[in-house]
Amino acid sequence: MSAVADAVLYEGYLLYPYRRSSPKNRARWQFGVLFPRDWVEADGPVAAGMSGAADSWYQRTECLLRVRRPDAAVRLRVRVRYLHLQHKQVEDADGRPVESLTCDDGTVQLTFEEAVARAADLTVTLDEGEHRFAVGSPAATDTEELPSGAGRIVRRRTEVRASAVLEAERLGEDLFRLRVRTTNDGQVEDPHAPRDLALRHALIATHTLLGVEGAEFVSLIDPGRALQEAARSCRNDFTFPMLGGAPPATAPEDGSASALLLSSPIILPDHPQVAPESPGDLHDAGEIDEILTLRTMLLTDEEKREARATDPRAAEILDRVDTMPPEVFERLHGAIRSLGPAGEASPDGRPAWWQEGGDDGLSPATDTVLVDGVRVGGGSPVRLRPRGRGADAQDMFLAGRTATVAAVFHDVDGSTHLAVTVDDDPAAELHGWYGRFHYFRPDEVEPLGGTDVPDPAAAEEPSPGPTPSEA
Repeated sequence: MSAVADAVLYEGYLLYPYRRSSPKNRARWQFGVLFPRDWVEADGPVAAGMSGAADSWYQRTECLLRVRRPDAAVRLRVRVRYLHLQHKQVEDADGRPVESLTCDDGTVQLTFEEAVARAADLTVTLDEGEHRFAVGSPAATDTEELPSGAGRIVRRRTEVRASAVLEAERLGEDLFRLRVRTTNDGQVEDPHAPRDLALRHALIATHTLLGVEGAEFVSLIDPGRALQEAARSCRNDFTFPMLGGAPPATAPEDGSASALLLSSPIILPDHPQVAPESPGDLHDAGEIDEILTLRTMLLTDEEKREARATDPRAAEILDRVDTMPPEVFERLHGAIRSLGPAGEASPDGRPAWWQEGGDDGLSPATDTVLVDGVRVGGGSPVRLRPRGRGADAQDMFLAGRTATVAAVFHDVDGSTHLAVTVDDDPAAELHGWYGRFHYFRPDEVEPLGGTDVPDPAAAEEPSPGPTPSEA
């Protein structure tokens, strides 16, 4: 769980090509940023949403806590984590600020923005009521002398004033709603100041970790039938809670639950995990490790020198890439975890592993699949009904929307997926042209209008010859 939380904390901290001169690295800190309220609302209130990609002055997490034994003592642990911006200023031997400085050993130091990881903890016994705790950080200045008296690095941090409130509300004999609200309580001198200046007063990549003893957190994605209404009543602003830890071996009948919970500004599924093949953080979890590693390998020596001078974390990435053993790099090519041993067949008789010629006769554009007695294929109108348990978190936002099937795809593990475009998406036609679709299982869609696409296989069958009487 800590690896996933760290990936959230440093997502977008520094982006490829990891150089200060890169335009991407002049617009950092995009997730979970809590600014002072006067700066955020200088032009009006912000609209709340579950994703933390929008600037805000607060985060609100609500989740369900189920007590299995009413007589058990329940202890809650809450940790709010974020990055605290610090300005790294390089000065020459005379104390004058400079943009860059080359030391006698050839190393280069660049003036840039860094960040320090911060955390605030609270441990309490579960009871109804509020518990407030401070999560801010004081102002500070640190000085680092460079070798041979070449100059110094001065790192300055502005005070971040912030607090969090934990509140427990009893919904039933064994059920509580927990609420954690983190707010930036500071102010900026100029509410219309540029964003890069306001960031010095902000909490960056803010997220919340919760742990419990004697109870369990209930999934808001898969709460079970009995707790569906309670789950829907939970309000989450600029963040979304998901269960932590390893997923259970078998799906529980009364919904998913865990003793760990991560409330993240980046929407993730329950029980998120970092792929074991990944050798380290690249600060961009939206990229594929193999592609990003290959791109980093192709940086010129001059580009690598600038990246190393930009930030110590960039230097760590370059060191790891430059010294990566071939067997580690080969693992980045990918892994399939959903297949059985070679030779096994899936329930529908398809081979468990793709073999040459295994896709002969398949045509995504004309293939069909039977859904609730209706044959569905390219052009079929459907309503999206993503399943609660195990569904992709992004798919849940499309529940109830109408869509049009573009193709039917058969996976190497024998499963089938429908590629669809959402009807009210203004870019649906463009997505179809590019081949960028949403994918759903047949049991996650509802055919509309009774449309029955003909089965091409049946249409291709030759008609029987005349019977003797007809001849």
